[in-house]
Amino acid sequence: MSTTTRPLVSGPRHAISAGHYLATGAGLAILEAGGNAIDAGVAAGLVLGVVQPDIVNFGGVAPILIRRADGRIESIAGLGHWPMALPPDLFMREHGGKMPKGVLRCVVPAAPDAWITALRRHGTMSFADVAQAAIRFAAEGFPVYPMFAESIALHKADYASWPSNAAIFLPDGQPHPVGTLFVQSDLAASIRYMADEDRRAAAKGGREAGLQAAHDAFYRGDIAQRIVNFMGAEGGYLSAEDLANYRSRIEPAVTRRWQGHEVTTSGPWCQGPALLEALLLMEKADFQDHSHNSPDYLHLLAECLKVAMADREYHFGDPAFHEVPLDALLSNAHLTARAAEIDMARAHPGMPAPRLNHGTGAHSSSTRKVAAIEPDTSYVAVVDSEGNAFSATPSDGSWNIPIVPGLGFVVSGRGSQSRPDPAHPTGVRPGARPRLTPNPALVVTRDGGVMPFGTPGGDVQVQAMMQVLLNHLHFGMDLQQAIEAPRVATYSFPSSFAPYDYFPARLAVESRIPVSTRDALRDRGHDIQDWPDWTWLAGSVEAVRSDPATGTKMAGADPRRPAYAMAM
Repeated sequence: MSTTTRPLVSGPRHAISAGHYLATGAGLAILEAGGNAIDAGVAAGLVLGVVQPDIVNFGGVAPILIRRADGRIESIAGLGHWPMALPPDLFMREHGGKMPKGVLRCVVPAAPDAWITALRRHGTMSFADVAQAAIRFAAEGFPVYPMFAESIALHKADYASWPSNAAIFLPDGQPHPVGTLFVQSDLAASIRYMADEDRRAAAKGGREAGLQAAHDAFYRGDIAQRIVNFMGAEGGYLSAEDLANYRSRIEPAVTRRWQGHEVTTSGPWCQGPALLEALLLMEKADFQDHSHNSPDYLHLLAECLKVAMADREYHFGDPAFHEVPLDALLSNAHLTARAAEIDMARAHPGMPAPRLNHGTGAHSSSTRKVAAIEPDTSYVAVVDSEGNAFSATPSDGSWNIPIVPGLGFVVSGRGSQSRPDPAHPTGVRPGARPRLTPNPALVVTRDGGVMPFGTPGGDVQVQAMMQVLLNHLHFGMDLQQAIEAPRVATYSFPSSFAPYDYFPARLAVESRIPVSTRDALRDRGHDIQDWPDWTWLAGSVEAVRSDPATGTKMAGADPRRPAYAMAM
């Protein structure tokens, strides 16, 4: 692939790539003002929750990976837990094993805490400093762009279900036309209140006191009280204690060597380690023997992903409540056995059976023709002049949860990624976390460079990330070429989102991949679903990479969505 729709950007000091161009600009402004990668990443993440309010929410989730210039890596979970008062059998007993829309699927909002935790532990600026762009775009508005307008129109009936959502997203009963300003006054007031509390406390007690005051404003102050009152009125279980006691867990990251590089993800409370398993399986199955996007290559890639996602289904969950045999799943013995099961002549007809103990049972295929589209996600990657790297995947949609009146945001609905049955590895449990799809990642390359990368896309995230990584680090494409190359995605496992659709043998393929290749895959038993040449369903990978030989920072962004990369 020699040409791209956008140039690869690079600069001598720092680079950023994010899921919306206004977030990228906000982060770059922080870098130019003297902030580090963490300050810039948080600023961009906050803006994503304003300018992509259909797929990212200020009160949602924000898993973060940080690598300091000295090599220290830290994972900030940024994922809330189920209310402590929630009956574990609620959905099985009262809702027929279904996960209803609304506040019953709400978990503790984690994103504000995660952003502030990142600033406290690794940033240099105040919350008020990094929140200014988010406040501005909420108060003054931002121009409605086509994908946002399409998203609201797609979920128009859902937004109309709650007056607080309809008032913001459907003025006069209709979505905002493309190009008009989308203003969120209540959200601006909520973020401004936290910023004001930060400034007031910092003036007396310094930066740390300011960050704590911003945190308390959300989790113990007026915002918390409004959340609790609304949850109670709507029949939810979230309490003042759930909010006041919440802290994002600082948990071990998971790193494995692959082709001489070190690839790092967050732990099995999210789907991140499935990326590592799929990459190691590809290595074990000699993927190097196949040319890029050939029938053999795509078949092997799909089969390795099926295995990794099957093991995710059988074993991943909150490690605080469920034993996850991660070392066994990533062991040479398990990978060798799994690779030996792959038939290069025939696609597995469904989801491979578990090889380790305590796997879950059989799954029924979905009756619908296409998967239900759930609230999605965004992403931001930053590398600064010192070599610090920031990787974050903020998320949570706003169409299946009511917005808290007067606050302008929803309380995280990530409960939709728990199974209603408490016996499942990611089943509903008071105090436990759902298994999260958003999964930031980063690579330390064999030459010593650092590369944060990630994407939105639900269950496609790991799949898109792996293809871009292979395109770049194995096939030698630059970052932008690697991102723009056509992709595939398997759905041969239960979806992470309610109603947990399962499409055995389904393989979606962007149509830039030749018909002859698609026919060859179909002949091997893949149920081919033709995507358009370019589709946002294939993810939106953003990435930044440092080059230790030259000191430059390179960045790429996915044209499948309104993502952009910038460098200086």
